[in-house]
Amino acid sequence: MFTKDRRYRSSDAVVGADRGGPRAHLRNIGLSTEELKKPFIAIVNTYNEMHPGHFHLNELVKCVRDGVLVAGGIPFEFGTIAICDGFGQNNLGMCYALPSREVIADSIEVMIEGHRYDGLVLVGGCDKIVPAMLMAAARLDLPAIVVTGGPMLPGRYRGKEYATYELKEAAGEVQRGIMSEEEFEEMESYLSPTAGSCAMMGTANSMSIVAEALGLTMPGCATAHAVEGTKRRIAKASGYRIVELVNSGFKPSSILTKETFFDAMKVAMAVGGSTNTSLHVPAIAHELGIQITPDDFERISSSTPYLAKIKPSGYHTLRDLEDAGGVPAVMKELGEMLDSSRMTVSGLTIGEITRKAENKIPKVIHPIDKAYSKQGSLAILKGNIAPYGAVVKQTAVQPSMLQHRGPARVFNSEEEAIESISNSRIKHGDVIVIRYEGPKGGPGMREMLTATSYLVGMGLEDVALITDGRFSGATRGPVVGHVSPEAASGGIIGLVKEGDEILIDVPERKLELLVSEEELNRRRAKWQPLPPKINKGYLKRYAYLVTSAYEGAILRT
Repeated sequence: MFTKDRRYRSSDAVVGADRGGPRAHLRNIGLSTEELKKPFIAIVNTYNEMHPGHFHLNELVKCVRDGVLVAGGIPFEFGTIAICDGFGQNNLGMCYALPSREVIADSIEVMIEGHRYDGLVLVGGCDKIVPAMLMAAARLDLPAIVVTGGPMLPGRYRGKEYATYELKEAAGEVQRGIMSEEEFEEMESYLSPTAGSCAMMGTANSMSIVAEALGLTMPGCATAHAVEGTKRRIAKASGYRIVELVNSGFKPSSILTKETFFDAMKVAMAVGGSTNTSLHVPAIAHELGIQITPDDFERISSSTPYLAKIKPSGYHTLRDLEDAGGVPAVMKELGEMLDSSRMTVSGLTIGEITRKAENKIPKVIHPIDKAYSKQGSLAILKGNIAPYGAVVKQTAVQPSMLQHRGPARVFNSEEEAIESISNSRIKHGDVIVIRYEGPKGGPGMREMLTATSYLVGMGLEDVALITDGRFSGATRGPVVGHVSPEAASGGIIGLVKEGDEILIDVPERKLELLVSEEELNRRRAKWQPLPPKINKGYLKRYAYLVTSAYEGAILRT
């Protein structure tokens, strides 16, 4: 009979006379007696056929599997869900996108604990999937490596490079008569050219950069593109390395301290990271009992230089960032702002990684003394309408709109707002208010990307938008999300009336409804929340359990 090896949790399932059943199952699927003594490595594969960021993952998983076998481990692959946010834009499908994060993390936990794996390689990409994988790694605290799927190549149309978000802006141009429907269809056929996450600094690539900066991927993983051999080599190296981590007794908690999260936030802010990082980083940290707040984002972003201006905030692409040296080169430029002694899953410290790195294209990754600005991508605004905070991607706002005051145009859903925008009922200088789209009220905190893209396409870049919903990292302009508390929880955003004056002052970090407290009290006495758009199944439970955007939209336990 086998001897129990304390390094391997899989011993729980295969050692002892009373474990004959599990051993018989494993022999049935082809394992030998010697293989039953080796570490069992889970490969979590989020492949599906309807997701451009994921339909290449089976190939990467094969590479991970090869690495595990060469290193002396036994790979076991299983799958979980992966929603593409693109399919949920401007419909109720988006209500399920953010809530899917918890489903993914829970499903990984259930499988890993139920089958007693010794370590895991998490293979996936895109907006909620990477955060969920990081949450699962932190929660399980077993040897773990993340392999992010990588960006797709930028689309090329008539000699220029584009990302998919620009199609929504082009849709507005079609309505204005600037672009023909035939040109739009032609453009549409070129803008998602390969497998991979969308070619921009959206949430998917922002969170892949966070994963690498946390030290939970091999160096260079975040920007290695989905179709490149570099990504396959990283996948194979990750499979090999996980066996070494199992044998060394590594745990993610040994490197994921509060300071580690702060360093990862600095890297994300330096490259124009998505507003959604302020939802996902707190949720990951929460799994370790670490609290990250909007105030932490404000402090870190306001003191982190903006070094790389990637679409949609600038003209460079993720391919440009990769060619310039990727995350290691960004960390090298940040220098002493990061803890160089911090260890990563690769076995190298941050300092050892950055010493090997080179900023190959300084016009893409600016040196600190030539930063685009002294502040990073996000700003946290507060005021009577958002006492707990709201978030804006300040690096994507035109200077003329950093301070704005205008009349409120109030809508209780994204669809209502889009209908008014597309029918030219929004005027220059307005402040669109979209409410009942928060974590509880949505439910699910939908993205407002269609609304914001229509504003750009319709030439309304001097119109602001505030919401208790959220935005894609593709969003640009004077748009403020995550207003907390949300309308469904009694937040003041639910009391705004048509024509009320709203002040947005990004430099001063203010978001104010210019209505007296006496009037607000009168409105509050009459207020009744609207019913949720979906009140059944998982989202009914989700709405009951979810916390505010301020807390990362985590579920109460």
